Amino acid sequence: MSQGNRLEKTNRINLLFAFYESLLTDKQQTFLKYYFHDDFSLGEIAAEFEISRQAVYEHIKRAEQVLENYENKLGLLAKHESRTRYFEELRRLPQDGALLEPFKRRFADIVDSLEKLE
Repeated sequence: MSQGNRLEKTNRINLLFAFYESLLTDKQQTFLKYYFHDDFSLGEIAAEFEISRQAVYEHIKRAEQVLENYENKLGLLAKHESRTRYFEELRRLPQDGALLEPFKRRFADIVDSLEKLE
């Protein structure tokens, strides 16, 4: 796996983890935190928990699958990414001259309020 793909995967797992962490078992949470957040190697995690590297790998792979299954069913990350794109587009409208001057401030206030609801 190339460095770019690995970073992309790590970012995705971290985002999925942020949405679905509480739905994982304690062990899944711990292993994912060590591996993706704290950048521990499989060997370091294995030594910490006195299990094989293969067992750690299996736990991490299974936890990744669980996160992806939750995302496939609930779509929280996809919805978040869509909202983020829409907010970015909304933020550009006043700068693009798409709004009349009297409405620009009110428009910006509404967008700010919507973002706070996140």
